[in-house]
Amino acid sequence: MHIIYHCVGGTHSSAIAAAVHLNLLPDNKKPSPKEILSIPFFDTLVKEDQGKILYRGSDNQSNKIYTLSRQFSPQLVLPAIKDAWELAGGKRENLLLVNSMPAVNLLMKIGGFSSRRLGLVSFGRPIVTRGTIKAYDAIVKIVNNTKTRINN
Repeated sequence: MHIIYHCVGGTHSSAIAAAVHLNLLPDNKKPSPKEILSIPFFDTLVKEDQGKILYRGSDNQSNKIYTLSRQFSPQLVLPAIKDAWELAGGKRENLLLVNSMPAVNLLMKIGGFSSRRLGLVSFGRPIVTRGTIKAYDAIVKIVNNTKTRINN
């Protein structure tokens, strides 16, 4: 199974979802800011990687985990990914696209915009990190729902 966690920027909610899925972060407690910042793909995506499906690792069941910055066009990007997957010979049931945007809060939006779009990393990163900790339970729920879905 190939699982793609996607969000607007591809570097905050989807990155943390991928990290939880890969057991890089705990699913039973909120991590510290230091733990979040230790994830090498948190708040680091560059403009050139927007729209790219980035491999983040394989889980303990050999599912391949990815993240995607799909910007504000999920209605265009996601069907194109599904069609390209099938054109390449993939079976639809082996691809799962997971939207992590429902977990995103205002602090994540402000911090992420400041850090990634404006380049104000020293200002935005602490804000997006704080927002991520607040959203953490919702992100874990998305991951747990994903794991339940692939195991059934």
